[in-house]
Amino acid sequence: MNILCWNTDDAVWNHWEKVVKKGTVLSRVLDMQEVQSHLDGKEESDFQYLFVFLEDENFSKKVEDVALLRRAYPSIKIVVFPNQPSQNAALRLLSLGVSGQCSPYIAKEQLALALSVIDAGEIWGGKQFIQNLIAQSLPQAQQVEDTELLMTLSEREQDVVRFIAHGLSNRQIAYEMDITERTVKSHLTAIFKKTQTKDRLSLALLVQGSSFTH
Repeated sequence: MNILCWNTDDAVWNHWEKVVKKGTVLSRVLDMQEVQSHLDGKEESDFQYLFVFLEDENFSKKVEDVALLRRAYPSIKIVVFPNQPSQNAALRLLSLGVSGQCSPYIAKEQLALALSVIDAGEIWGGKQFIQNLIAQSLPQAQQVEDTELLMTLSEREQDVVRFIAHGLSNRQIAYEMDITERTVKSHLTAIFKKTQTKDRLSLALLVQGSSFTH
């Protein structure tokens, strides 16, 4: 098995080398550009998995980078390893098709179990994630409130919101809507203000917690 690993932490990298199954080949990259360089033009079988360590620094941005990778490379299974617990980030990524999330220092037996579940076509979130998901399920009244808030946006703003929820970048949104990136940024500024969200991640989570069509 070949696994591409986006990992900037030496300690976590050394741990991964110890816990993967014998015969597994890990290839380490340090940034988004290197990830894309390894995946562009590759045969589907070159890498079965992409492991991504989500460090504390620029956590939200890296979550969005993973969302873009999920959309750009649909055949590879992506597993994230967040250094900080974030139910919202997990929901965001798993809803977009990321195959699982694990602790950066996952035990060897647990990693083998997680990959076997993912290989069977299921999603791996871990016991704690499932428990938190049940505990934090949004009440129906909150879903209705969030949906009504999103419906107050203009038609163009709603289109931008839908693209954000699907992980598109500003450039991709501009292309899809046939507008400039500056116009996309202007729409986002207005959307953040109207929805009282602070960034793309918060906005995407608001959409996912509502019944807004996306």
